[in-house]
Amino acid sequence: MDRRELVRSMWVFGRVRGPRAMRSAWRQRRADAVGLPPRGPERARVPGRVTGVEPLPGGGIVRFARSVLRVCVSAGGTVFWGWDGAEPLPSYALAGEVPEPDARVVLEPDTDGGWRVVAERVTVAVSRNGAVEVRTPGGVVLRRDLPPRWWEPVGGGEARWVQRSEVPADARFFGLGGRAGGPRLRDGVYRLWNSDPRGSFGPQDDPLYVTMPVHWVVADAGTHLAFHDNPWDGRVTLREGGEGAGSGHDRPGLVEVRMSGGPLRCWVVVGTPARVLRGWTQLTGAPAVPPSWALGPQHARWGFGSAEEVRRVVAGYREHDLPLAALHLDIDHYDGHRVFTVDRERFPDLPGLAAELREQGVRLVSIVDPAVKAEPGGAVYEDGARVGARGAFVRDARGEVVRGVVWPGECVYPDFTDPAVRGWWGRLYEERLAQGFAGVWHDMNEPVSFTPFGDMTLPRSARHALEGRGGDHREAHNVYALAMARAGYEGLARLRPRERPFLFSRSGWVGMQRYGGTWSGDVATGWPGLRASLSLALGLGLCGVPYSGPDVGGFDGFPSPELYLRWFQLGAWLPLFRTHAAIDAGRREPWEFGPKVLEYARAALEERERLRPYFVSLARLARLTGAPYARPLWWGAPEDRVLRECEDAFLLGDALLVAPVLTRGTDRRAVRLPRGRWYDMVTGQSYEGPGQVLVEAPLSRVPVLVRAGAVVPVRGEEGTTELEVWAPAPGRSGGGLVVRDPGDGWERADVERYVTRWVDGEVRVELVTDAGAVAVGPAGVRVRGLGVTGGGEGRG
Repeated sequence: MDRRELVRSMWVFGRVRGPRAMRSAWRQRRADAVGLPPRGPERARVPGRVTGVEPLPGGGIVRFARSVLRVCVSAGGTVFWGWDGAEPLPSYALAGEVPEPDARVVLEPDTDGGWRVVAERVTVAVSRNGAVEVRTPGGVVLRRDLPPRWWEPVGGGEARWVQRSEVPADARFFGLGGRAGGPRLRDGVYRLWNSDPRGSFGPQDDPLYVTMPVHWVVADAGTHLAFHDNPWDGRVTLREGGEGAGSGHDRPGLVEVRMSGGPLRCWVVVGTPARVLRGWTQLTGAPAVPPSWALGPQHARWGFGSAEEVRRVVAGYREHDLPLAALHLDIDHYDGHRVFTVDRERFPDLPGLAAELREQGVRLVSIVDPAVKAEPGGAVYEDGARVGARGAFVRDARGEVVRGVVWPGECVYPDFTDPAVRGWWGRLYEERLAQGFAGVWHDMNEPVSFTPFGDMTLPRSARHALEGRGGDHREAHNVYALAMARAGYEGLARLRPRERPFLFSRSGWVGMQRYGGTWSGDVATGWPGLRASLSLALGLGLCGVPYSGPDVGGFDGFPSPELYLRWFQLGAWLPLFRTHAAIDAGRREPWEFGPKVLEYARAALEERERLRPYFVSLARLARLTGAPYARPLWWGAPEDRVLRECEDAFLLGDALLVAPVLTRGTDRRAVRLPRGRWYDMVTGQSYEGPGQVLVEAPLSRVPVLVRAGAVVPVRGEEGTTELEVWAPAPGRSGGGLVVRDPGDGWERADVERYVTRWVDGEVRVELVTDAGAVAVGPAGVRVRGLGVTGGGEGRG
């Protein structure tokens, strides 16, 4: 155990009723010793030589001496393959039905004695020994999966397996869920096991709360996403390629996926980044659209303590003329930390408080933890015991209810992999709605059981329903929070059918975007934590979870005024904009850091509110296309190797490039520009990309550049939506997509497409309709970027 792990273990032992946590750890070990059979001797296996094929729609079955492979290409070009009978379903990741196979696909012999599946957008070649190659239609290899290897217990049981893949030497890796050390993933080993890091974390900590077996490979040859649909504990090893030493050949990049059990099945989506995420969304589900108020600034704290303190904080926002959309109540508003309760002494009239704040335009959001205090007479505990024949709570291999230690003390855990339990849990949210809450955030749902050593979760031998298939926590752990999010989202939708639920979750798995978003969790206060905040948001967006953001200011400690302000400025440009801190951390209200910070924070808040229509458009477009709000700079040009290396700036939609300040004492910074003309949003100065420019980054703001020709919806002075149009470069055109806010229900949102171009020395803006292009303006349209001085071309 290293020093950092020792400190965290002492934190758990000292802060969370140490003796109980210690007993819980020993209970977990005893349960696994009884409930999990020893592995014993194993027998290794590889596919062997090909023995035959069977054509099927979209591909076919290739048989080997010791294994069977099924390959299928969908009509949209998405590739699936599964070994030894592994089918696409059942799967917690997939949104519903499996994509239709492409009826035009041809299965034909390959040159080396293997077979290939030829489709319009992709070719899949299977060698005679079981290697699987994904190629472009022109024959360029995007990835080569070497023959897999299994280790099967001689006496029966789950086989563990390894799959090694080769990718182009110039490839860069992204994804794997929420990784604080990204967004580009360096050489190393990444664990696939959702984990509470035992306190605050920084870029060096891994794994965290949301791990996903989803990785992006971005190379000159093309871009693709690979997803090994298996929720078991695993590890992904990444190694970037390079120039060969003396051989004249480049060393390929390497991806190695090791799983401790479960099926070996893989999905691959190829194409431009936009096409990849469109296919990914069709496969795993469209992101939930947050209500428009949830795109505004939000404030939280573990430790508000009372209704009067809540009123004081909200009054402070109003007194200092700061917009506020929502305020979040943490576990301290519960009665003894018990979920679905209220401390009546400190919050004597919570529905009245919620109504009072709603009149001021502020919603209340409630934390919800999965652990239920194990106490006879407790309403939730007793009610859960009556669900179905065996009750709602997870049991061990002997049939006893599993107990762990969380904030209320000794707790039990609902089995969200049981549909009946999800239905019961969803009905409990009626109490939250009755208290006046407008949304919820799920916490501690990895799930956590405090222990001073080992994994802080349930015994691996704990039994779960797994939709009626049955299994243990080795398979259920990573999907536990996903299933909880489903229970909450569907419950809220049933209870309040005219409003879209607002829900985000600390943990989750592939497909969690269907039920809401996530946030950073307990990111450490410090400049490294600020950088990790951006990494998490970009990585999660590439994995299909577009709505996320950090604890602005960091979860623990006391940020300096400069650090707090720079974090606040970053948060203002991310989808979920929320300050939050621990009960023993410093305050996070902007006025607590002096008049200058207050002034500059107000400017950031006002700009966020001015751009609220743009965030509404991004949220709607994310649902329609899968494109995240925040995107890496290489999004539109993955072939640009320099952009693939850039990790300190990001694109916000198609129009904006945000360059946050991530280091102390910075008032100027270099910004890497993609191709085209870019305008400084404040000064209007223009720059030409590709290349690098040096821009001003005063304490009052972070640099934000706008793509020439962009159409950005903004909030006008009267609260209406106006179009801010940035002049195209001479001889070029531009445009943008705008989705106006239809409300917080389920109304259909119409997408408006605008084009911008020069006509007779003026910038013309046209709305493209089925009947043709219609000129718009000048009312409701403001053209910027006219007659400004250029900043020159980017260099380097």
